[in-house]
Amino acid sequence: MRKLSDHKVNECNETLEISVLDEPGSGGASHAYEIRHTEADPSKSFVYWINFQKGPIKESGVNGITQEALLAICADRLRCFQAGLFASRENAVALTHIETAQMWLQKRTRDRLARGVEGTHTI
Repeated sequence: MRKLSDHKVNECNETLEISVLDEPGSGGASHAYEIRHTEADPSKSFVYWINFQKGPIKESGVNGITQEALLAICADRLRCFQAGLFASRENAVALTHIETAQMWLQKRTRDRLARGVEGTHTI
């Protein structure tokens, strides 16, 4: 099991343990992640699992979330912060980069759709 630490920057993130639960699949990426927070008081502890799509949709069906879905949640939160008391240059820049990532991932999908290979292992 591999642990991630890219998120560790403040007290909250220091307490979150992110584990990669599976080995990379045929595309080179893992699909199952766990986010765990443990407290002495068990009522304040939690565990969340994130499972990404595993295998081509045409072969495996929809069985997990996509990067696009996770980025949409992050973008929504930043847009809400920007509309309220917590607007900042840093949030704006982060939002711009998330929106850029979304654009490139969507472009990849549109290109694959146009080539008739979306939902398959065909490159």
